[in-house]
Amino acid sequence: MWIGWWCLAPGIVSVLWMFLNPVFFKKPRSTKNWASKAVLGERVFLNRDKVKIPEKHDIPLHGILNTLSSLGMILAIWAIVYYSVWGAILGVALAYIGKSWYLDRMVWLYEDMKHDNEVYESWEY
Repeated sequence: MWIGWWCLAPGIVSVLWMFLNPVFFKKPRSTKNWASKAVLGERVFLNRDKVKIPEKHDIPLHGILNTLSSLGMILAIWAIVYYSVWGAILGVALAYIGKSWYLDRMVWLYEDMKHDNEVYESWEY
C-alpha cells in the first residue's frame, strides 16, 4: 500500500530473472550434486511416457507435493497483501517443504533410473 504500483517491481524482476538466469550461468562443471540430480530427475519424470519409470516412483505423491508447494506460495502472497506475518511464515514454510520433498523424490528417481538407460547415465559427469 505504501509503495503503490511499485509493489509489482519485485515480481517483474523475478519473472525476468527466470528467463535470464540460464543465459548468465554456464553449464555446471559437474552434475554429481543434489541440485543437478534433482533437475535430471525432473527430466526423467517428464519423459516417463517414453521410458517407463519404476512403479514405486509412479505415484500421486509428486502431484500432492507440487500442490502443497503451490498452496504455500498462494498463502504467502495472500499474507503479504494482508500483512499477516504468521501467514507469510506458514506459506513460505509449506512452499519450501513441498518443493524440497518433491526435489528429493526427483533425485531418488534419477538415482534409480540412471543405470537402466544409457542416455540418463550420460547426463552425469
